[in-house]
Amino acid sequence: MSHKSTIEATTALNYENSVPPLNQAVGLQEVLTAGKDRLFAVVRDSREEVLMAALRNPSLDSQHLLTLLKRQGLGSVITAIYTGKRLIEDYSVKFALVAHPDTPSHIAQTLLPLLYIFDLLKLCQIPGVSADIRLAAERKIVQQIPTQPLGNKLTLARRGTAGILDALLREGVQNVLEICLDNPHLKEGSLHQFLASSHATAEAVSTVARNSCWKSRPNIRLAILKNPRTPLIWYTIFLPGLPGTTVRDLLLSPRLTPAQKEMVRQVRANSYT
Repeated sequence: MSHKSTIEATTALNYENSVPPLNQAVGLQEVLTAGKDRLFAVVRDSREEVLMAALRNPSLDSQHLLTLLKRQGLGSVITAIYTGKRLIEDYSVKFALVAHPDTPSHIAQTLLPLLYIFDLLKLCQIPGVSADIRLAAERKIVQQIPTQPLGNKLTLARRGTAGILDALLREGVQNVLEICLDNPHLKEGSLHQFLASSHATAEAVSTVARNSCWKSRPNIRLAILKNPRTPLIWYTIFLPGLPGTTVRDLLLSPRLTPAQKEMVRQVRANSYT
């Protein structure tokens, strides 16, 4: 948030906390003509007709709307904000609408493509956001990954969801892979699938094999050993102690290179001498 935005947000908060609650007997004409300061009290009113009238007040701005959108149970007020095009010109209001649990799905889906990639990521992580909006936000991020600069991909690797990490792995970027491996949302199935793919280079395989979180998992070790690009050193480290049936299966695997199969034979022979 910029310095200017911080000042505006602080000012709005001060107004919100200092303006006394609206008198229950207040007339709608007063709401329609209330000044900016008084509007912070107006948007805290629980009556729908008062809030609807406030939306027609020309002094109502984005800070009032953001204060209003902190509340739940807004019902048709949400739809009225969306249909009043002037009210959603501000980017922060668009985001608040998408994130609001009362926003109808069709409205949230319409606004979703207008959001920046890291705000889409926030939607994946905010409690209360509906499952369909989280999934739609994740899909938008995945669609944008190929065109993102490396810095953004690294941030997504650090903070992304399981679906985002899956897409990042498929790109096979070494620096990104290293960060993905330390993200607690990464699923073993996604990593296993990556190791079985053509994206898993020798360097990538070694990165996984060295990772303290993943190197001890039996299924990951086996996926490493079945990759034709796996450096031979990992056979000497991972093969000892494997069940004999697993070693025999490796020797029968059509994916292993002749050099890898010879290493399996040598380690197997040394293990039984």
